[in-house]
Amino acid sequence: MNTKNLFRFQTISEYHRATGLPTPAHPLISIVHMEETKSLSAEGSYSVIYDFYSIAMKSVYNTKFKYGRQACDFDDGVLFFMSPGQVFSVEIDSASPIHRPEGWVILIHPDFLWNTPLAKTIKQYDFFNYSVFEALYLSDKEKNMLTNIAENIEQEYHANIDRFSESVIIAQLELLLTYSERFYQRQFITRKIASHEILAKLEHLLTNYFNSGSLAEKGLPSVTYIAENLNISPGYLSSLLKSLTGLNTQQHLHNRLIDLAKEKLSTTSLTVSEIAYELGFEHLQSFSKLFKTKTNVSPLEFRQSFN
Repeated sequence: MNTKNLFRFQTISEYHRATGLPTPAHPLISIVHMEETKSLSAEGSYSVIYDFYSIAMKSVYNTKFKYGRQACDFDDGVLFFMSPGQVFSVEIDSASPIHRPEGWVILIHPDFLWNTPLAKTIKQYDFFNYSVFEALYLSDKEKNMLTNIAENIEQEYHANIDRFSESVIIAQLELLLTYSERFYQRQFITRKIASHEILAKLEHLLTNYFNSGSLAEKGLPSVTYIAENLNISPGYLSSLLKSLTGLNTQQHLHNRLIDLAKEKLSTTSLTVSEIAYELGFEHLQSFSKLFKTKTNVSPLEFRQSFN
């Protein structure tokens, strides 16, 4: 990461000043219209960290956004989400004609959510941990629907603030997030081919890992390790698996592990302790507990059923 062009914003007001916008009407929530902002760097390329949530619907015709090793074109305008502390990079193609960015961004400071149910539930939306290239692609109807919600939020905090204002804005945010969850689930369904390709790569990765002896040496692969090898984020992987199999990544791993344990218990003369060790368990009790949780019988009972 180029720290020279790294910008970190702790407050929404700081972001407004840096992008040439007037002081926000509300210090903890703001709707930013991209065509009104100026670039953060004269050199074009830079990285950004927000200490607040961001929900962005952007069209930027000569810009690539990077999140980790992945890049995404934003020519068509898509929706993506960022949690506080995440980093994304912007690379502007200087050889292309200059186009003003279009769209809007909702900036939400965590303090705005304090003492509301959304303070907890917002962490349950996996898409806040997706990478930029895993953004949500919307139809024109869906774009208009979410834009109307953003406009309602903007109108509310520009009106006279009263004791109902926060509740109204929170309700609008919850509605936007609920729609986004629905649209993401639809996206998993409509992109079945791409999703099943990722699932096939996952199975191939796990098979190679299990056959290499890595289980005994390193234990079960972490979700982060798997996601990195598939070039997707852990959150996206988990959501995709849930849509295809009904299981999250950890549950899927455990099921594959139990399948391997069943194979060893039914086709080898290894002791249960030896099998537990080969599967990466330091303690027999941990293996036996997981096996019984998944199968309702102990490893020994399962083996005896074949005799």
